[in-house]
Amino acid sequence: MKRFNAGVHLKTAGTTWLEELIGLAEAGGDGLALAQEMYFQAFAHRDDLCSPYATVIDIDPAKLPSPNEAMTTIFSLEGKAAVVIGGTTGIGRVVSLGLADAGADVVASARRRQHIAGTAAAIEQRGRQTLRLCSDVRDRASLEQLLAASLHRFGKVDILINCAGKIKRMPTLTMPEEEWADIVDTNLTGTLRACQIFGRHMLERGYGRVINIASLNSFVALSEVAAYAASKAGVVSLTRSLAVEWSRRGVTVNAIAPGVFRTALNADLLDNTPRGQELLMRTPMGRFGKTEELVGAAVYLASEASSFVTGQTLVVDGGFLSSGVHQ
Repeated sequence: MKRFNAGVHLKTAGTTWLEELIGLAEAGGDGLALAQEMYFQAFAHRDDLCSPYATVIDIDPAKLPSPNEAMTTIFSLEGKAAVVIGGTTGIGRVVSLGLADAGADVVASARRRQHIAGTAAAIEQRGRQTLRLCSDVRDRASLEQLLAASLHRFGKVDILINCAGKIKRMPTLTMPEEEWADIVDTNLTGTLRACQIFGRHMLERGYGRVINIASLNSFVALSEVAAYAASKAGVVSLTRSLAVEWSRRGVTVNAIAPGVFRTALNADLLDNTPRGQELLMRTPMGRFGKTEELVGAAVYLASEASSFVTGQTLVVDGGFLSSGVHQ
């Protein structure tokens, strides 16, 4: 039977398309079932349309979801399994807990076991399942083991978030090639490794949400962090390339580019250095981000709310990249 997405026709509801819907319902049988499905897709959140046509296609209006319920559903991660690599400290930890709050079972993995235990306990306190597993994006075997253990426990991985990264500030002219290679291997090639390993599973299933963590440095230069900037620019390009290759097979690939967010590691730099003062001046909102302000972007890109979004980098920066003259 031919199927089509009712949602794209909302603006013409009440005319030709609605007549087709009613015609399907009146035909009974499979037509009625299809009409009911289309009705819920297109009208369940529309108070002005629900009741009159619910009767026509044999649906009890009292059982229809409220507008709030409909909106909540498309952002829900209930029944989803997520793996967050680099998910136990800073931004990664906050995102891991945010996915759990949205309903997902979450494996927050990283290199240091002592950080894994605390994050796993916090996930379980939210009523979600997890695993306590170390991984290193520089070690392909550790990522393969992470996937295998996640599949053994959950049977699938729906969501992959690549948060692992490192940065080192030094003049580019004197930066040892080994230091450059280490940063690029972690931030860019490490992201590629995880995408390849988990992406194969997602492509075989025909479903997946990959979210890479980019940076302001993907777009603008900050002094003496050239290796980090080059690697994060590469993450944005990799995200686009994988989106082009994978999206027709049910796997979306997007990125989040955080602005300047206060963490335990950078608080002194932000508060007590000229660099921190300049970063604040360049942020139109006049403050640094709170890490929990990244959760909405992650849940959006991991959920069905973003089902037609791929190859995009969602910037969450308080306006930093739009900044010009402020006065």
